Amino acid sequence: MPAPDQKTLVVDCDTGIDDAIALLYLLADPNVEVRAITTVFGNISAASAARNTLWVLDVAGRTGEVPVAKGSEVTLLGEETHRAGEVHGGEGLGGVEVGRPAGEPVPEHAAELIVRTAREDPGQVHLLATGPLTNLAVALHLEPDLPQLVDGVTIMGGAALAPGNVTPAAEANIWHDPEAAQAVLSACWRTTLVPLDATMREVMTEEQRRCMAESLRPVPRFAAGILDHYMDFYTAVYGRKCCACHDVLAAGIATGDVQPTRAMTVRVAVNTTPGPARGATICDMRGLYKGEVTQPGANCTVVLETETDFPERVVQRLLRS
Repeated sequence: MPAPDQKTLVVDCDTGIDDAIALLYLLADPNVEVRAITTVFGNISAASAARNTLWVLDVAGRTGEVPVAKGSEVTLLGEETHRAGEVHGGEGLGGVEVGRPAGEPVPEHAAELIVRTAREDPGQVHLLATGPLTNLAVALHLEPDLPQLVDGVTIMGGAALAPGNVTPAAEANIWHDPEAAQAVLSACWRTTLVPLDATMREVMTEEQRRCMAESLRPVPRFAAGILDHYMDFYTAVYGRKCCACHDVLAAGIATGDVQPTRAMTVRVAVNTTPGPARGATICDMRGLYKGEVTQPGANCTVVLETETDFPERVVQRLLRS
């Protein structure tokens, strides 16, 4: 049984640059137990994401401590989708040279590891998803009672009032597998959605990256190295060298480090039809003008705003790692 103030997580990710930062942030928190890490296609292949995850564990000095399982390489419909090499680099870590990780993935499929971990500790495990939601959808199929077995799920994905980032309407994690996202967001578990509305407001600067690059510690130096490529990409988005804190913000919200300053609990659906709106998250925000925060019968809390000082807290934690 975890300590009362400890958060137990299973992290499902497609370990590119932002996922790696989120993992380093979580692994540096003594009040967080990362029970397992599962990988999915998205930024890169699930196999490459597993390799990157194992390397992140090596960098963090946690080799062999956390099981890593590979998951889905294609969508629920069996389709392969575009990988984000232009955002994360060909191998997913911004072109930073990494060696062969010391560990190996466990033989279980990611969805099986998610289900087994939830069954072993009912009600204690929180799921954090920072990639496409295919593994979670498969886990729901394997164990229909999964929503009752976990503490809840926090998802980095979607766009409520903000524009998308892979299409005008859709955010990348949801767009990669809309059918999986619809299955996960319609399940009866306590869900927190951390969309682009919030993550695009939390911006890490080049000055903060350079501060980590000047450290002699391996964690901040590694973080600074991979963020260099990521910030170069985001220069075209923000007009200056910096980057959004997508996955790490979801990690902070999942652990309680970050409290939303503006959020609404509403019904959320995903557009699974062909066309320009495919992958859009349809959040019922019609109560916005009355200041409503909870919609009757809804179970998805959509985070719209946070304090915007989070990137500095991330940097300071990594500097101490």
